[in-house]
Amino acid sequence: MPAQSQRTLDVALFAHLVSRPEDELDLAQTALLIAEPEYPELDIAAYLRDLDELAALARPRLDGVTDNSGRAVALVQFLLEDQGFSGNLDEYDDPRNSFLNEVLERRLGIPITLSLVILEVAQRLGIAMRGVSFPGHFLVDTAGPQPLLLDPFTGQPMGTAELSELLGRVYGQRRPPRPDELQPASKHAILLRMLHNLRNIYMRRGDSPRQRLAEERIRVLESAVRSLASSSTAGGAGRPGVLH
Repeated sequence: MPAQSQRTLDVALFAHLVSRPEDELDLAQTALLIAEPEYPELDIAAYLRDLDELAALARPRLDGVTDNSGRAVALVQFLLEDQGFSGNLDEYDDPRNSFLNEVLERRLGIPITLSLVILEVAQRLGIAMRGVSFPGHFLVDTAGPQPLLLDPFTGQPMGTAELSELLGRVYGQRRPPRPDELQPASKHAILLRMLHNLRNIYMRRGDSPRQRLAEERIRVLESAVRSLASSSTAGGAGRPGVLH
């Protein structure tokens, strides 16, 4: 863990970035800052270049695909099949699954961090995609009047049956999803959900110093969301949803 003075600087920089409106917030950069206390020499610019490189490698895979949904599916398949990204089912509670630098290095993550990679590469390719704070399993979808939901673990489209099965795992009973469970997640909401995941992991492990650091960042982010909402420049940041 960093010294208190460094922690103060890290949190101040995080607060500065998350105070920006949605359209000005760099999601990948801010997500990497969440990892910085664990990796004091973290080269944020290098990992942003990794995302650029993934986009460059994906472009040939998209040749000839013109519709947005088809491009989104092709991109997700490229990341999972060609680049080897996958869900870390064996060590789901490993904190490294919540750090974007580790996900890019190890090609392992949980739904929300795999979705983050997908969203960032899609943005670089001009593919309209969004995160969806579905209970228990973060998803991505394509923007438009009939959004296509995709599972970041498998790349498969998610219909009512698949969503009902996911809800059954979370609540113990299958049911159709409610409209509010399929709402797009803002960048601030994605960051907040990542921090809640980390906070809960550290709580289960009894790691109080890291738990407090995650909680400090949660408070900073929630404060920024309230300020943005009250200023009416961002219209709020949405709800964080449940975990993973």
